[in-house]
Amino acid sequence: MAEPEEVAALRRFTGLHLEAWGLGQLIDEAQLCVSELVANVITHVGPGTPARLVISVSGTHVRIEVHDPDTRALPILLDATSDAENGRGMALVGAITARWGVQLLADRKVTWCELEAGLPTAHGNQGGAQASKQHAPWSCYPCKKA
Repeated sequence: MAEPEEVAALRRFTGLHLEAWGLGQLIDEAQLCVSELVANVITHVGPGTPARLVISVSGTHVRIEVHDPDTRALPILLDATSDAENGRGMALVGAITARWGVQLLADRKVTWCELEAGLPTAHGNQGGAQASKQHAPWSCYPCKKA
C-alpha cells in the first residue's frame, strides 16, 4: 500500500539495487524520482492505495515505474511559482530524466521515467539503441517492513 512511511524504504531499496548493478552514479536522481512518483500516488490517489514500484535497465536507460489502479488521477507538469508549497514534483522529474510519461492500461496507470545510464552499447559507445548489460525488473512496492 502507498504509505508515506514507505518512501524512505523504497529510496534505500533503489539505492542498493543501483549500487549492485554498478550504477551508483544514478542513485541520487533515481531516489528523487522514486520519491516524487510515489508521493504523487499518496497525494493524488490516496494513502493506502495498492501500488507497485518497478525498476529496470534496458538499452542505455534505467526505467522507474510506479503502477497504481487509478486511471483518472494523471500526473501533470505544473508551472509552480517560486512561493508555491507544492506542484514541483513532475517538473523535478522532467528536469533530471531523459523522458517521462504515463501509460494507461485497462486496470491501472503506469507513471514512468527514464534516466540515462551511461552504459556502453554493443559497439562500445554510449547512448545508442542497444546496451550490453540488462537487468530484469524488480518489484518491491508494497515493501514489507523488516
